[in-house]
Amino acid sequence: MALRIIKIIVIASLVLLLLFSTWLIFEIHIPLDSRPQQIIFEVERGKGAEAIARSLKEKGVIKKEWPFLLSYQLFYSPESLKAGEYAFSLPLSTKEVLRILSAGQIYLHPLTIPEGLTGQEISELLHSLDFIKEEEFLEAFSQIKALSAWDEEAQNLEGYLFPETYFFPKGIPAQKIISTMVSQFQGIFRDEWKRRTQEMGFSVREVVILASLIEKEASIPEEKTIVSAVFHNRLKRGMKLDCDPTIIYVLKQEGRYEGRLRYKDLRFDSPYNTYLYPGLPPSPICNPGRESLQAALYPAEEEFLYFVSKNDGSHHFSRTFKEHQRAVLLYQKRRR
Repeated sequence: MALRIIKIIVIASLVLLLLFSTWLIFEIHIPLDSRPQQIIFEVERGKGAEAIARSLKEKGVIKKEWPFLLSYQLFYSPESLKAGEYAFSLPLSTKEVLRILSAGQIYLHPLTIPEGLTGQEISELLHSLDFIKEEEFLEAFSQIKALSAWDEEAQNLEGYLFPETYFFPKGIPAQKIISTMVSQFQGIFRDEWKRRTQEMGFSVREVVILASLIEKEASIPEEKTIVSAVFHNRLKRGMKLDCDPTIIYVLKQEGRYEGRLRYKDLRFDSPYNTYLYPGLPPSPICNPGRESLQAALYPAEEEFLYFVSKNDGSHHFSRTFKEHQRAVLLYQKRRR
């Protein structure tokens, strides 16, 4: 009799276990019936599984808390559910939500840094997107250790923050953003470019400075190598570069830029004033992109010494000063 009761209990237990297992599998594998959507969900540091389950249910990511918590205890505990920001593309099963949280597959925000921004402008951009505080970025911007083998004269990282689309998690330290951008520059400036730099008799710093001028002067990609040729030709002849963006850069640094260059600005005494002083300015005036760096290293084989804006983003290039004067009259003075 006792044996019969034991058998009944065992069979009943197995049936209950089977029913429970079937229920649990159903609960954790069947996605919540919801319309396709993306929900951004943040797990705060130190938050426990119960609080996370409650928030997930409130946000409509999971249907019930208990299957989530039970599955966590059975399959993932004591491994923690990672803090961070997540993007859940619904509908998702409870099992998939647990897998994402336990693996720490946090959401990476796309961050596009345009070519030609200064470090200050990049800082303002990141602050406006709620990535970092400006003062935190600028402090990291002044740390030049990563450039010790590249540029011994650098006072900050201007010129070496490579413009690109990056993917960063929310709350990433400014130092990590900056080190990633500098590493990207170093990866782009490959051995071929280093050899070319030496062949030209330039330093990496001088190439970056020249590329920053090209970046600010040439908005049309096809003109970059021609603008580069003009600057190379003028440098070889000991001519002043007469580059407006270098003056604009220093005027902005001094808080004196009024939105456009005036005649008095051309007489502003600064080593960045390439209307007064020959050669390259003391430092890069922005962070140039790949095309401008390549143009600085491989200028077009042209004899142009001058260029003037056509007011449509393009330029007229001239070999002689007389030709240049006619172009200035045509495109600038008559327009005014």
